Amino acid sequence: MPRVFVITGPSGVGKGALIRTLLERIPALELSVSATTRRPRPGEEDGVAYHFLGDDEFARRVDAGDFVEHAAYSGRRYGTLRSELERRTRDGAPVVLEIEVQGARQIADTMPEAVRIFIAPPSEDALRTRLIGRGTDDPEQVEARLDTAREELRAQREFPHVVVNDRLEDAVEALEEVVRADLARERPSTSSG
Repeated sequence: MPRVFVITGPSGVGKGALIRTLLERIPALELSVSATTRRPRPGEEDGVAYHFLGDDEFARRVDAGDFVEHAAYSGRRYGTLRSELERRTRDGAPVVLEIEVQGARQIADTMPEAVRIFIAPPSEDALRTRLIGRGTDDPEQVEARLDTAREELRAQREFPHVVVNDRLEDAVEALEEVVRADLARERPSTSSG
């Protein structure tokens, strides 16, 4: 059974930086590319950063059951395409999903064996500073993301693993420890019949 690591947390908490470093440290991991209805940011390539879909195409694919999980976040839709996850796990590769809290809850229901990790900021002020520092959102969008983040932070108790991203190196080490511990653990084989 392929291992799936679900990494979630509020926007601006540093999930992307943590995951990039984790993938460098554990090259066997593969990152599942999410789909989104948001427009590409400068330098983002379709199929690499995200699978960029129009609103109608995303809705059609939700209706067709093409998503393992999907969620609305800050006026945009995000999700993990079943075909993307299956392509990555077909050969037994461990896969990382960087997804929204709503989607992580869906995965908990549909894939209870997935390892769910919540990335938390050291404080709300630190999160505000990071969101402003990214320079990708106007002040209203930053406030909307912070409102959503407050809700998401209440969800962290639902996750078996919580990593506080105060110092990147410490957070990466904590995340790596969770992942390596699971990779080292024997999984029962599943038999059909």
